[in-house]
Amino acid sequence: MALRNQIVTRSGIVYFMMLLVAFVILGSVVYMQVVEREKWEEMSDKYIFRISEVPASRGDILAHDGRLLASSVPHYNIRMDTRASDASTWNNGIDGLASGLSRMFGDKSAAEWKKSLNDARKSGNRYFLVKRRVDYETMLRMKRLPIFREGQYRGGMIAEVEDMRVLLNQDLAARTIGYVNLGEEVTAVGIEGAFNPELAGTNGVAVKQRLTGGDWITVRSEKSLPSVNGSDVLTTIDIDLQDVASSALEKQLIKHDAHHGCAVVMEVKTGDIRAIVNLEQGGDGNYRERYNYAIGESTEPGSTFKLPVMMAALEDGLIDTSDIVDTGEGVVEFYGKKIRDSKEGGFGRLTVKEVFENSSNVGTSKVITQVYKDNPQDFVDRLYSFGLNEKLGIQLVGEGEPLIRYPGDKLWSGLTLPQMSYGYEVMMTPLQILTFYNAVANDGKLVKPRFVSAIMKNGQLQKQLPVIESNRSLASKSTIEKVKIMMEGVVERGTAMNLRNTEYKIAGKTGTAQIANANTGYRSGTRMLYQASFVGYFPAENPLYSIIVVVNAPSNGVYYGNIVAGTVFREISDKIYATRFFKEQEGEREKLSIAEVGAGYMPDLNIVLRNIGDGAIKGVDGNWASVSGEKGNERYTAVVSEADYVPDVTNMSLRDAMFFLEDNGYRVRYSGKGKVKRQSPEPGTKYYRGQIVALELRLN
Repeated sequence: MALRNQIVTRSGIVYFMMLLVAFVILGSVVYMQVVEREKWEEMSDKYIFRISEVPASRGDILAHDGRLLASSVPHYNIRMDTRASDASTWNNGIDGLASGLSRMFGDKSAAEWKKSLNDARKSGNRYFLVKRRVDYETMLRMKRLPIFREGQYRGGMIAEVEDMRVLLNQDLAARTIGYVNLGEEVTAVGIEGAFNPELAGTNGVAVKQRLTGGDWITVRSEKSLPSVNGSDVLTTIDIDLQDVASSALEKQLIKHDAHHGCAVVMEVKTGDIRAIVNLEQGGDGNYRERYNYAIGESTEPGSTFKLPVMMAALEDGLIDTSDIVDTGEGVVEFYGKKIRDSKEGGFGRLTVKEVFENSSNVGTSKVITQVYKDNPQDFVDRLYSFGLNEKLGIQLVGEGEPLIRYPGDKLWSGLTLPQMSYGYEVMMTPLQILTFYNAVANDGKLVKPRFVSAIMKNGQLQKQLPVIESNRSLASKSTIEKVKIMMEGVVERGTAMNLRNTEYKIAGKTGTAQIANANTGYRSGTRMLYQASFVGYFPAENPLYSIIVVVNAPSNGVYYGNIVAGTVFREISDKIYATRFFKEQEGEREKLSIAEVGAGYMPDLNIVLRNIGDGAIKGVDGNWASVSGEKGNERYTAVVSEADYVPDVTNMSLRDAMFFLEDNGYRVRYSGKGKVKRQSPEPGTKYYRGQIVALELRLN
């Protein structure tokens, strides 16, 4: 009996202990579920789930006709888990891998690659950076190298994709297109920077779950949010004009060994910037887009400032174009400062109109000093009424500050008025000067320069950015007409006679200014530094385009605006005149031939052919057409994509050719600009999977 009682007692104690443990466990579970619920959910999220950002695709930047200027292209950062391979795989493949990387990139020898990879393995590096930003083709070649070809888990190659912004026309308008740098300090430049909110879109959120083995997979969750891709920005840039302006300016910069220069082409009625070039000489002697001088560099403009100066006196009724000015022997002195004309011995007696045409510094300074010496504030007030003391307020950041001093300013002196009369002691950017001249061409109505005309989404208009013009004229109709005649005279009889031609009239003004240095004044060592410029519009009788060209520090002894800058102006204007619709303005429009229109997407081709060609395409099935037949007897035929055979995309634009080929599964690479003139493999030849179709483009 005693033994039985002893067994029961012991069993009861064990049962009680088990019950107590159960209550403790149950209590702990309840406490964890209720009291510490948030804590353990956070730990679960941290170690089992994680929130990842899903980047939005950045929108494209488009030329005025829809061609791509800037787009995002996937590139890959290649890393390596150096501990993924076993000893045998590593030892057998490291020499081949190092040799392959050396051949592929050429930045290090095979021995150097082998050492860096072995060092990374010894240190246990599971995320070793091999190469940043390689393209898709290179990434595939790397996958075929020893060790890497064993796959991610045995070979350790990790390819992380990231979008890289690419300028599709190389350096054309690079500084105006700009960029956004999201480093420690955000840098926003050009159109990319100004329209970053529209281009960037909105990043999404993805929930990922950790699996056994450490891999992460995306799972459905209420916390997930899709990304919203960025919108496209439609600019006013004309790629063809941009190319012409860039080529013409670079040629002249090289010829005169200039430090930098810029050229801007503006449409008179709208203010649309059709081309904007900024080139600076690098240490290697080549010219590249480094800084937007047209927008950001405020300098003393020199004689191009004589237009608003003369307009002020004309509008105030103080002078007329027929008034006589005695320029003497080409020298006049104000407060010990001698002002000289470029012509040795001077021009003698000139009318005000001839003073402007011959760009006489002596004549201009004498006229302005005589009529405004007692009331210089009236002169400056008139310049202010033109808006020349204010920024234009353009769509891009970085516009330079204009400077026009007011009487009473601490730096105002007796020399200021005569100096201002021919473009010194004032500061303007090239774009600000051009905008003023463009307003004169536009019968006195000032329009704000426009770089972006619309925001697009999936090919649909999302927002139209309107032309912004002043509701009043800069000056009276009489004054505008007089200065227009004076500017035509500059080319017909004055300082820019080298620009005169029989096809169309140019109106404008030359400018040659000494460049002031903050430390050395107007000298650099033993020589003077100059800025040559020409600004004007054409055709003079019915202005369609205005252009400014500025060349800074030409170094080969030639620095006059008509030669250094005017030559660039003439080359650009000739090209525009030859390729645009001036003949239509004169009632002599010629229809475009099939060869001139080219191949491509038939709905687009039909629009062109109906308006300026030989009518719509007939008898061709499908949406795509190519051009066939002998020269002078071309005809349209359908473009057919047969399986494994290369289609014909010759004479298509790059946009059409790329869309058609990539939409049908082909991989494409291209070079040049213009339309497709050659393709390899040739049309109709066998296409092998993975093969690249190379397109060669030419403008003519």
